[in-house]
Amino acid sequence: MTAPLIFDPRVRRLRRDRAAAGYAAHDFLHAFMLDGLMDRLAMVRRDFADVLDLGCFDGRLAAPPGARVARLDPGFAFARMAGGVQGAEDALPFADASFDLIVSAGVLDMVNDLPGALALARRVLRPDGLLLAAFAGAGSLSTLRAVLREAEGDRPAARLHPQVDVRAGGDLLQRAGFALPVADSETLTVRYRSLGRLLDDLRGMGASNAMPGRAPLTRATLARAAAGFAARADAQGRTEERFEIIFLTGWAPAPGQPQPAKRGSATTSLAAALKPKS
Repeated sequence: MTAPLIFDPRVRRLRRDRAAAGYAAHDFLHAFMLDGLMDRLAMVRRDFADVLDLGCFDGRLAAPPGARVARLDPGFAFARMAGGVQGAEDALPFADASFDLIVSAGVLDMVNDLPGALALARRVLRPDGLLLAAFAGAGSLSTLRAVLREAEGDRPAARLHPQVDVRAGGDLLQRAGFALPVADSETLTVRYRSLGRLLDDLRGMGASNAMPGRAPLTRATLARAAAGFAARADAQGRTEERFEIIFLTGWAPAPGQPQPAKRGSATTSLAAALKPKS
């Protein structure tokens, strides 16, 4: 079964290639994701020999001590910048069981076949290998969505792509066959002086609209959206925009891993466990 074409792969590659040269000025979201992923990795007490940086951008991910790192990016310019290879997340060019750690920050939200990409990630992991991923999820860019909807009136165009929420992220990990799946989220709030600065950041990180059939914003629509954005500003003239970051953690199945308790096997109710002791 072919995955629906939510994103135009060619346009997505072009967006990333155009962003690469000036990316350092717009990399705050990627840096926030990497910090969160490294915090989670720091809690894992084991060594990793072979690491895949999936969606490498400029290659900022630092390898664990002594590990070999392969880097892949859907854009040619980022792949070249990081010394990696260009490729699609849902068509990985690696053999099964090639890695014991995959780290992915900021790309899985723009993959046409996200279930397939996660299934492939599990396949290229060795038994008991770890996947750590982060991407912008549901709830992100709520201010931008609102001002564009208001600016376009009764027939708004699709300008911001669909987003995955935390619950769906956990379900996707299970569907892909990961053991001990965990999905959680963190919120990053950024204050902008203007709508133009926000749009510049989205272009600068290669995250602008890559959906097929996209229609350009007219000047009149953009002006109304900018006015709506400014109307939401605080006393300092700054408008809040929110990025909801979904973090996924999953392990490739292996013998001897801890297993979750079977549904209905508990011998004590939650109410009883929470009841104050007399």
